[in-house]
Amino acid sequence: MIAKPGEKPRHSIVSTISLLPILSKILEKILLQRLTPIIESKLTPSHQFGFREKHGTIEQAHRLVNKIHDDLESKCYCSAAFIDISQAFDKVWHTGLLNKLKRAFPHPAYTILKSYLTDRTFQVRYQEEYTTMYTIQSGVPQGSILGPIPYSIYTANLPETEQTMSATYADDRANLTSHQNPITASTNLQHHFNQLDNWLKRWHIKAKENKSTHVNFSFNPETCPAVTLNGQHIPQGETAKYFRVHPVRRLTCQKHIFTKRK
Repeated sequence: MIAKPGEKPRHSIVSTISLLPILSKILEKILLQRLTPIIESKLTPSHQFGFREKHGTIEQAHRLVNKIHDDLESKCYCSAAFIDISQAFDKVWHTGLLNKLKRAFPHPAYTILKSYLTDRTFQVRYQEEYTTMYTIQSGVPQGSILGPIPYSIYTANLPETEQTMSATYADDRANLTSHQNPITASTNLQHHFNQLDNWLKRWHIKAKENKSTHVNFSFNPETCPAVTLNGQHIPQGETAKYFRVHPVRRLTCQKHIFTKRK
């Protein structure tokens, strides 16, 4: 059991990493080169910046900050929710994923990916002791070259609405909507979350509502009403952490600079 750096609690299995076969990684790299043209042209939504060439955390952060800045300039309320997904890569539903892969790829590519994902096994070694082999029931291989691609395809059809902007990087997701009326801004965001809630339940993914954050970016003292996901209120705050950026209500840099210095 190899502990992740800085993870807590250290005795938990979710705080460890796994080692993958080297030959599997070689095959994954070959597959990725052949599948990338199909993925980029047909399967990756424009708001997903993870695992794509010339798309990174910096570009996505700029995109989000520019949206907030434009809303502040136009004196609108920008109601933004930063959603925390629970063990996203570990909880991918294999049956649903294979269904999406079958519709996305030619049959030869699909059969290889099906073989890659199904009937995988694992065992745990602690010091000199080994557990028995267990079958992996869900999820995509983390730390692998190809693993993030099935997750991107699995979440490619996340619901979108005309009134909201999505900013996604792997499993980090932010949804923003703006309006001159704070109630309307939150209403539009809630409409989006109603669709998102149905999607999460259908595809067996769970969001951590209590670890998500709802921030109202505005120069006005009035605050947008709270929104709910899965029937629970998303906590409101003056700032949120998005990648390594800490945007605050008035889009000032004090919190970000303080965190970086610390």
